[in-house]
Amino acid sequence: MDELKSIDAYWRAANYLSVGQIYLLANPLLTETLAPEHIKPRLLGHWGTTPGLNFCFAHLNRVICQRGQDMIYIAGPGHGGPAAVAHAWLEGSYSEKYPDVSQDTIGMQRLFRQFSFPGGIPSHVAPETPGSIHEGGELGYALAHAYGAAFDNPELVVACVVGDGEAETGPLAASWHSNKFLDRQRDGIVLPILHLNGYKIANPTVLARIPEEELVKLFEGYGYRPHIVAGEEPEAMHLLMAETLDRVFDEIADYKQGEGRLPMIVLRTPKGWTGPREVDGLPVEGTWRSHQVPLAGVRDNPAHLAMLEEWMRSYRPEELFDGDGRPVAEILETVPQGPRRMSASPHANGGELLRPLALPDFRGYAVELKSPATGPSEPTRVLGAFLRDVITANPTDFRVMGPDETASNRLSPVFDVTSRAWNAATLPTDDHLAAGGRVMEVLSEHLCQGWLEGYLLTGRHGLFNCYEAFIHIVDAMFNQHAKWLEASRRIPWRRPVASLNYLLSSHVWRQDHNGFSHQDPGFLDVVMNKKAEVVRVYLPPDANTLLSVADHCLRSRDYVNVVVAGKQPVLDLFTMEQAIAHCTRGLGILDWASNDGDADPDVVLACAGDVPTLETLAAAALLREHLPELKVRVINIVDLMRLQPPSEHPHGMSDAEFDALFTTDRPIIFNFHGYPWLIHRLTYRRHGHDNLHVRGYKEEGTTTTPFDMAMLNDIDRYHLVMDVIDQVPGLGSRAAHLRQRMADARQRARAHTREYGEDPIEIRDWTWRQ
Repeated sequence: MDELKSIDAYWRAANYLSVGQIYLLANPLLTETLAPEHIKPRLLGHWGTTPGLNFCFAHLNRVICQRGQDMIYIAGPGHGGPAAVAHAWLEGSYSEKYPDVSQDTIGMQRLFRQFSFPGGIPSHVAPETPGSIHEGGELGYALAHAYGAAFDNPELVVACVVGDGEAETGPLAASWHSNKFLDRQRDGIVLPILHLNGYKIANPTVLARIPEEELVKLFEGYGYRPHIVAGEEPEAMHLLMAETLDRVFDEIADYKQGEGRLPMIVLRTPKGWTGPREVDGLPVEGTWRSHQVPLAGVRDNPAHLAMLEEWMRSYRPEELFDGDGRPVAEILETVPQGPRRMSASPHANGGELLRPLALPDFRGYAVELKSPATGPSEPTRVLGAFLRDVITANPTDFRVMGPDETASNRLSPVFDVTSRAWNAATLPTDDHLAAGGRVMEVLSEHLCQGWLEGYLLTGRHGLFNCYEAFIHIVDAMFNQHAKWLEASRRIPWRRPVASLNYLLSSHVWRQDHNGFSHQDPGFLDVVMNKKAEVVRVYLPPDANTLLSVADHCLRSRDYVNVVVAGKQPVLDLFTMEQAIAHCTRGLGILDWASNDGDADPDVVLACAGDVPTLETLAAAALLREHLPELKVRVINIVDLMRLQPPSEHPHGMSDAEFDALFTTDRPIIFNFHGYPWLIHRLTYRRHGHDNLHVRGYKEEGTTTTPFDMAMLNDIDRYHLVMDVIDQVPGLGSRAAHLRQRMADARQRARAHTREYGEDPIEIRDWTWRQ
């Protein structure tokens, strides 16, 4: 019982510190009667979930100390930031990271003042919080992050508190199935703690209101062994939680030996537990009213101010902190030591554990090239061979994730050396399923993203491959991760982690067979909204440039890299040596496709993306055939960020370099993979922007042939030639006959597709023959 009294003291101290963060500017130890000037002018934060989070912290620390267990803590109710900060301060790790927030009265006052205060820290469990890998500002991803952290971490337990509001989201509902992908020997353990306090912001929660028998059956159906911890009387709850955790960790030991199911805990406590029971005649504790700030207007309402003081004194702070504001020995004795503290675990600062990948030389996978644009390769299949050997060389810290599309995206060579991770039932007809597989496929982009984020943030590497149109499903998750990286880069003690690498294939221009629903390149626009310091976008036009880009991305740190590459055969354009030079520059003139020599061009044909590049080259060939006197410069862009000025992105080009390449007074016909306005957005301040004419996807699509898809959006070769005729001064009347032939050629191609269901052979099999 002495041990439980110490746990209760820790819990009361954490609750006291949490309330102080929400309310107080001064008088942190209540050494004088609370006065209005001690209260923050704006009361921000979330109390309702916080005492439950503190309760779990306190009890998990006992397990860590007794069993020598490595553990990290993921707080799904991310608004419970006061709990995680209080915990880190009590453990001492907060003061280690932020010496000015010392473990004494002065430090406590600074701890309180900074919370949700200008120039301070966010109200969420943010990157600034030691021990965190999950912000939780947007709900739904805690359990996926937890499993991602557990993969390839056999000694780690990831305790993951799932709020009952969060449990209503689609991503979280799918995340319960992550246990089917966990290998008992090579992976760690996820301990889900479903915290049912009954309410969201204003409404009851579904799982808190269904009968307990039904709830237990639900989680047994998911494959867990649920344990119920329910009540509101602290002494009884401490005893029940301690006994339950002892059983749970015995079951975890059995699970690691191949016996039984993964345990989980269903924790039922009142929302706003230990807070005001009633305010202004209305119930608060145990209701939705405790969700955020139970006592509002404390500065102006003497009765509320008195209630706040009574609430804070109910934790008996004089028993918890000495005269200098330091936690008393009874509390400190419950805290694990060194890196075993959950707020100091290196697993929660993954850059401390990160090792560089052992990468094979990507040059060894090069496609041989005798002359440009005369023979095809499947870029992602070529990349698959490289990734196969990356997996072989890094058997414990690299994974490929995707929503059932690894083979569809032509990365099948990876299955020469590994299988798809799978820990559920198998049938003889299954293909490459095995516990411990390095490829993770589940038909949920949310899970793939969440797993990979958790994996990266705990110090490993990976790649997420996806159909381009459906990566939009994780737009918000991308936003959150990019913001996390941006914030982390400003925090000195956060070590760089491996970049989040997207490979988007089955893209808009070759989804002609699946139709309009599968045709959307707009993820690039979403990515470009983020700070330049954390995002990169690459559009390699052939296999060798894809290899060069992939090697670069896998070596990078603290970025989100988006690579768009086709899986269908495309013409090879560069030798490997040329590809490396081209990717290093980020863009460049294709000398062999240009005929401007040392003279100023009459027109610049720019392109970004594999299909737009193909059509641009075909247009250049037509111009050379029919208008040989016209000086044409062809420029291909791999690194989209190069189009920006250096003031906007570190990869940006100076105005002088941009002007030299694109000219300031000649027409630029830009054929782009995505929505045209993105190019205008990137270049609107450049000289000669008025001369820029961008072709790209304009929401015209259907089930049709590849070339008809290009024609629907006016990125095809014939329309590009027509654009040149229309934009080059003085060319319109001279080339009127050619313009008409181009329009006729479009009509013939479309008629051919309507009659035969395929593109004309001269288009389908076109190669560069100049």
